[in-house]
Amino acid sequence: MRKTVLNAEHIRLGGRMVDFAGWHMPVQYTGVIEEHQNVRKNVGLFDVSHMGEIIVSGAKSLETLQWLTSNDVSVLNIGQAQYSLLLNAQGGMVDDIIVYCLEKNQKYLVCVNASNVEKDFKWMSENNKGAEIINESDLWAQVAVQGPKAENLMAQVFGEEIRKVKYFEFLKVTRGGGTWYLARTGYTGEDGFEIFVPIQQAVGFWQELLEKGRDLGVMPIGLGARDTLRTEMKYSLYGNEITAETSALEAGLGWVIKFGKGPFIGKQALEAQKGMLKSRLIGFKMIDKGIPRHDYPLISFDNIEIGRVTSGTMSPSLSEPIGIGYVKKDWAAEGKEFFVQIRGRNARAHVVKTPFVNPRADS
Repeated sequence: MRKTVLNAEHIRLGGRMVDFAGWHMPVQYTGVIEEHQNVRKNVGLFDVSHMGEIIVSGAKSLETLQWLTSNDVSVLNIGQAQYSLLLNAQGGMVDDIIVYCLEKNQKYLVCVNASNVEKDFKWMSENNKGAEIINESDLWAQVAVQGPKAENLMAQVFGEEIRKVKYFEFLKVTRGGGTWYLARTGYTGEDGFEIFVPIQQAVGFWQELLEKGRDLGVMPIGLGARDTLRTEMKYSLYGNEITAETSALEAGLGWVIKFGKGPFIGKQALEAQKGMLKSRLIGFKMIDKGIPRHDYPLISFDNIEIGRVTSGTMSPSLSEPIGIGYVKKDWAAEGKEFFVQIRGRNARAHVVKTPFVNPRADS
């Protein structure tokens, strides 16, 4: 297993370590529920250094990214970011990504999922339109600071200027002789930041956050709570909701597919799918007892399989079981009931409005 630069810190803090996409990562420290609730109430720190960083630069960088990605990179100015997709020719998803504009029309940072770094780099290189594409993943660590008190912690470390950074914007700073990017993004539904740190400065930064965040209730957070937090938001996870075989339109990601921008990989396939989608990604809650888990069948009351669970958990915020899954489109309406087949037992569930929780609306 590969180790992030913060591996020794996790062990020192009592993290229970597991294999995640070939990385030795903490699944929890004090417990998933406590860590989850602390992110919703205070502030949590996540080591996301296993994520990949790919730089696309040069005169052909914009043209290349317009071809490679589903969103419209041309609208980005320096200091702005956008959620996007790498698609294959069939309209399936190679990965979901975030594109950061470092220099307009000249230099972009593409953040990719940990399990896909080599695959994505190969895919981008094979479909390059003349840009310089460099995998810089080994040069960067990445820390996510998430929760309603995240801004206060970041202001203590970086100064009041950080409060001006808007959602899906980032600030470039020089610290200790290195260039850092402080992005107001995250995977929890809470306010927060994802910080790209030169790898040699990561341990000191992690320790500084824990020290300065003590009065704010800061806690290190493991992969377990990261998953329950994103599930409550119905955020997609690669390998669950997002796969090479999954249609981006059926996944409900049409909002990051800009058909009017010009040609891009997968465009023709997705245009052909419009109005002919067979499935939809929905959120559901259990009516009967039971927790839905990945790949459990979803069954109609007349015993026909109508879909599959992609993610499911006992929601720490709601204290009730929730799930995400693909169902045939006739079963996607809010309130629609069906069975989740849990270890051979049929348990009733119903489609609900998502996100399951909305922290920003509630705050």
